[in-house]
Amino acid sequence: MPAYPEEVFAAAVDPVASGVGGEAALFAEYAWTGRTIEYHRRRIQERYGTRPAAEDGEDKLAEWPAEEVCPVQADRGELAAVSARAASRPSSAPSAITTGSGHGADPFPTRGRDDRPMTPDPSAATARPPARSSRLPALDGLRGVAVIGVLLFHTGNLDGGFLGVDLFFALSGYLITGLLLKEVKTAGRVSLVSFWGRRLRRLLPALVVVLVCVTLAVRAVGPPQLVRTTLADGPWVQLNLLNWHLLAESAGYWNRFGSERVFEHLWSIAVEEQFYLVWPLLVALVALGGKRVGDRVALLAAVVSLASLVWMAVLVDPADPTRVYTGTDTRAFSLLLGALVATARVHDLLERTVERAPRAVSGAAAAAAAAVGALWLLADGTTSLWLYRGGLFAHALACALLIGLCTQAPRGPVPRILSWAPLRWTGTISYSLYLWHWPVIVLLSPEATGLSGWWWTALVCAVSTCLAVLSTHLVENPVRFRASWASGGRGALAFAAVMAALALVWVAVPAPAPPAVDVTALD
Repeated sequence: MPAYPEEVFAAAVDPVASGVGGEAALFAEYAWTGRTIEYHRRRIQERYGTRPAAEDGEDKLAEWPAEEVCPVQADRGELAAVSARAASRPSSAPSAITTGSGHGADPFPTRGRDDRPMTPDPSAATARPPARSSRLPALDGLRGVAVIGVLLFHTGNLDGGFLGVDLFFALSGYLITGLLLKEVKTAGRVSLVSFWGRRLRRLLPALVVVLVCVTLAVRAVGPPQLVRTTLADGPWVQLNLLNWHLLAESAGYWNRFGSERVFEHLWSIAVEEQFYLVWPLLVALVALGGKRVGDRVALLAAVVSLASLVWMAVLVDPADPTRVYTGTDTRAFSLLLGALVATARVHDLLERTVERAPRAVSGAAAAAAAAVGALWLLADGTTSLWLYRGGLFAHALACALLIGLCTQAPRGPVPRILSWAPLRWTGTISYSLYLWHWPVIVLLSPEATGLSGWWWTALVCAVSTCLAVLSTHLVENPVRFRASWASGGRGALAFAAVMAALALVWVAVPAPAPPAVDVTALD
């Protein structure tokens, strides 16, 4: 990409903050990308939707985490910094955004375009930038759907709701891979330390709070066996190896969800964390080749996905499919199919399809959503053996396709439905809600509450949601957005201190005495 002055780059991102507006902004984006002005007139209207201002009147855009951004759009932190620098030099913007000759000349002349010099909008210097974001509401809606499905599954109301975990996997693979590829494109490499630091700030605080609070609650009111399994499972959760720990204990997934464990749902968090450890390393190695990184990442994701599918079909035990359902190696395709859709090759294909056949894209999104919904209604983890011989792969592929289509055509019918405010709100607290819901189910069981059916489900959902809201706003968001100590060297020290303190919990909390065995009864 040719080098352009910062003012051109800033105008392409935020025309108001950079001191230009109207046709000048369109031209700036045209000069930056080489696309036609007409193309950007359509794309700006379609893809850069407005976001309501925050209730307190402040623009919260800078607080939004990078992993929540649509990865095929620009990185907010980087672009906001450039826009701010450009805005501090308003006198330079007009000279950069001009046609003709000189530093701001149009490098992509187009027949029939008005070649008059473009001047900044006089009102731009005082006008407040419109609240605008590249965050896609439909993706929040998908998170909401996923966590609702899991809640309904664990409360016995939707047999196929466990597939919500696969939707989470596909979303994670898509968003993370998009961020990694964008970093390769802009910086030429992947900063693994920075990536893992962001992941820790995103996931660790709420997880630590849940682990400590639930362990203390179980020790205070739980039966002895529940206390023992909690203290035994906790260190493996901390190490992000819980799925392998449970497999080593021969704990069957489909029959172990009961009153004996409060952390067993965190097997999926362990799978994701293992993905976050290995996949960035592979992308970084691919990036060392320099050219066609996106294509090679796409090929890698496709090949490993197929290998994971074959491995699942080989290993599946019809009597108990736990090994293939919770093993990282056999579930990798759920994450990697999302990663595949995030690559430039697939992204460009979807983008061209949206431009040429928008109705067909809307139909494809509806078909993908219908396929996902049908599988959730029909699937059963214990009797649907077809799930492990291609069904889970097909479901993950439908989820990845739905994510890609919602990203490329966010104004379509399906993305609009997924953008329904309650779904979006549920999606914003989905991580904490997932962490809290299973301990609440165990501790507020039907036996403990005297409730059953939908009354019990309503109680579990209400308590879990309250805890998730508190966790999101008091723990997650402050550490992610406002804790300056959570990054750099101080962040590393804080991480080490938290891990050490958490390790002490498993030692300091006293375990109940093992049950006595009456040897005389054995005679």
